Amino acid sequence: MRLFLKVILLISLLFTFSNAKKVYRLKMATTWGPTLSPLFDAAQNMAKLAEELSNGEIQIRVDASTKHKSPFGVLDMVKGGQYDLGHSASYYWKGKDIATLPFTSMPFGLTAPEQYAWFYEGGGLELMQKVYANHGVLSFPGGSTGVQMGGWFRKEIKSLEDLKGLKMRIPGFAGEIMSKLGVQVINIAPGELYTSLERNNIDALEWVGPSMDINMGFQKIAKYYYTGWHEPASEMHFIVNKRIFDKLPEHLQKVLTVSMRLAAYDMYIQNYDMNATAWSKMKKDYPDIQVKTFPKPVMDAMKKANQELRDEMSSRSQLLKEVLDSQDAYMKKVREWSKMSDFLYLKDNI
Repeated sequence: MRLFLKVILLISLLFTFSNAKKVYRLKMATTWGPTLSPLFDAAQNMAKLAEELSNGEIQIRVDASTKHKSPFGVLDMVKGGQYDLGHSASYYWKGKDIATLPFTSMPFGLTAPEQYAWFYEGGGLELMQKVYANHGVLSFPGGSTGVQMGGWFRKEIKSLEDLKGLKMRIPGFAGEIMSKLGVQVINIAPGELYTSLERNNIDALEWVGPSMDINMGFQKIAKYYYTGWHEPASEMHFIVNKRIFDKLPEHLQKVLTVSMRLAAYDMYIQNYDMNATAWSKMKKDYPDIQVKTFPKPVMDAMKKANQELRDEMSSRSQLLKEVLDSQDAYMKKVREWSKMSDFLYLKDNI
């Protein structure tokens, strides 16, 4: 009898294990520290969504940059297989592959709603996969900060002459534009920005917007806060090792892509609210802040330098040219609606 019961129990256990769903445990590296909201939040929210939507079949461990110690090495780590997924921004890979640059944002380019429309309806997502195929990864929109502010300045910029010799922290493509206009571009680690501004080591700096600037304290030192031009739709990105993605069952591939899309939009909403909340506090606590827009001659010079740099880069990369041409064509189409809807509505109601 005991033997019979043991056989029944063994059969029962074998049946249970044979019907148990396989759990896919994945690892994600981020460029962000664990307290950098909403950027790190987007990665965590995506992992949570994927686990919930898959009924636990997908479980993702999210590592902040403080753990893996390589904030700008996320693409290499995912490509090399140390991590299965990453959350970062595509313009950080400019030095490795110039064609990745436009998928985060381009000066004077698409706004966040326009860029999302380009990704999902205008062929942008397909072009992004074409670019990232060269690196063995897939890439998906990962959350937008929207329009980033043009920076904090100690003195008002009234002309192009005011830019010459100005020491400013502004990285990437925008830094190259400013350099062409005579700005002394200085790259400084985020943790040193406040001290550098306070000690007059720099005259101005660009960070993000009220939501992330407020905790840095720049408003305590520089009172001129300039509106944006260089990053009108800064999109973060989820990247996935293609070999790992292809091994997932089809229904879990869908879960992962849906989770990324939901988390991206959630971050955009979260950041929008954070900006509004932070700006209200800034105005109340620091009423001497002056919001400024760069004068037209300065903006015209920025646009000219931007076009020259774009032409120069496009001549070196046919793939970059294909992406920029696609964005330009889509902006020509969508901007008319943006003017008719948002712009004229706001113009007539502010």
